[in-house]
Amino acid sequence: MIVSGRKLYGVIAILVALTMGLAGTTQAFSADLVPPGNRNAKQPDIPGASKRRTAATKSSFDAKYERIRDLIADDSRLRGKIVKVSQQYGIDPIHIVGALVGEHTYNVDAYDRLQTYYIKAVSYAGERFRFDYNGESVVDFVKRPEFSGCDEEAGSAAVWTCREEVWEKSFRGKTIAGHGYPDDRFGAVFFQPFFAGQTFGLGQLNPLTALTYTDRVNKVSRLRKLSAGNAAEVYKAIMDPDSTLAYMAAVIVESIEAYRDIAGFDISKNPGLTSTLYNIGNPVRRAEALAAENRRRKAQGQKPKLPSENYYGWLVNSHEDELRAIIER
Repeated sequence: MIVSGRKLYGVIAILVALTMGLAGTTQAFSADLVPPGNRNAKQPDIPGASKRRTAATKSSFDAKYERIRDLIADDSRLRGKIVKVSQQYGIDPIHIVGALVGEHTYNVDAYDRLQTYYIKAVSYAGERFRFDYNGESVVDFVKRPEFSGCDEEAGSAAVWTCREEVWEKSFRGKTIAGHGYPDDRFGAVFFQPFFAGQTFGLGQLNPLTALTYTDRVNKVSRLRKLSAGNAAEVYKAIMDPDSTLAYMAAVIVESIEAYRDIAGFDISKNPGLTSTLYNIGNPVRRAEALAAENRRRKAQGQKPKLPSENYYGWLVNSHEDELRAIIER
């Protein structure tokens, strides 16, 4: 058959697309499945800060676990929201449940009712504050020439990840033109105007996380894109249960994708691992580090190292059956 140049180009394009699609499918299926359950026989050490926070409230980890477990179990509306958003993002609802349980067991304590989170969200809507450091807004700060390689057209995840990396390399702990910058994370310096280390809402998200995943949430959940120039809107989004669950799902999806595509592990059946990554963050960097380590191990004739849960994920895996029974009611 004789094909014209234009038609031939079209045929080639289709074949390339099909080949790439098949390659992507092969990659997804070739990832090694990490089975359910914990790799550690005993729970890894719980950080002292978490112990101190819990002691300050005259509570215990067991009591806090039971509180968030019961909040989910007793609120059919919340369970319905979790199931719905999980379906939208193509993940097992146990991953969102696990992240909720981990956050409210080790970081904060759950409110009595879901409605309390809605009320808190509304309280932020009218506030006037901005993301800045020493009077300079982050919107102006990222216009500096050091950030010129961070392409806004690449999407929210790429641009904010790039900006974090520039901060680490060029500003963190350094003095530039007479101005000193703290030896701390980008998110802690610019995105926590109340006090350092603060996260918010049912999903205990921080503002930088919401800005990073706003494109994915906009695409999947059709929620309005967030801007660093509107801090109140960002806080409302992470405080409102209807939107915070979508951001939680987006974070979890990235973790699953990163470990599948970069490290070659399918962690979608292990909520303790996705909860661990939700807790410690930076799933792409961690997947890259694990992939590099396993390349070294392979070169030395050693077995690959599996992803492993931390104290937070260990709890989730230990209670997986109980938590699944709740969400599957």
